[in-house]
Amino acid sequence: MDSTDLLARITIRPGQCGGRPCIRGMRIRVGDILDLLAAGLASAEILDELPDLEREDITAALIYARRLSDHPILAA
Repeated sequence: MDSTDLLARITIRPGQCGGRPCIRGMRIRVGDILDLLAAGLASAEILDELPDLEREDITAALIYARRLSDHPILAA
């Protein structure tokens, strides 16, 4: 599965979770997954905690975050 397919798992709906990016229309936010990873949980532990998630969802969250953080810095 390429990154475009994975990013299709990220949904943004204004009326859901305050418009924050979520996984496949569920109320599991990308930020929630990133917080769990930052807290030191392994992917397998996250999947145990959130049984509706799939391994590809975690990868999609990481790709989404990486793309948001990759912006050019323009020198004046």
